[in-house]
Amino acid sequence: MPKKALVFMRYGPYRPLNLTVEHRTFRLQGLLDVLQRAGHRVILQKTEDWDALELIVNGEVVFQCKISDLDFGGDGKLDPLCEMAKLAVQLAY
Repeated sequence: MPKKALVFMRYGPYRPLNLTVEHRTFRLQGLLDVLQRAGHRVILQKTEDWDALELIVNGEVVFQCKISDLDFGGDGKLDPLCEMAKLAVQLAY
């Protein structure tokens, strides 16, 4: 199980606080920080799936959730979804 993985993060548009629907990365920041601190390289990819987040390692979806379920801002240390995603990436091989 290599410590460093290439992770493709596919994320869709969502509507925060009844604003316009757009691809935003504010809620992804904590997850990005957690994965990068663990030594993984993350590539962001936009998708048209509404409020969707998928982590793909070696062509396989290893984690998925709604973007709106992630904590807004922060470093991801206190968000349980970020820890679950990091574990899923580590177990992907």
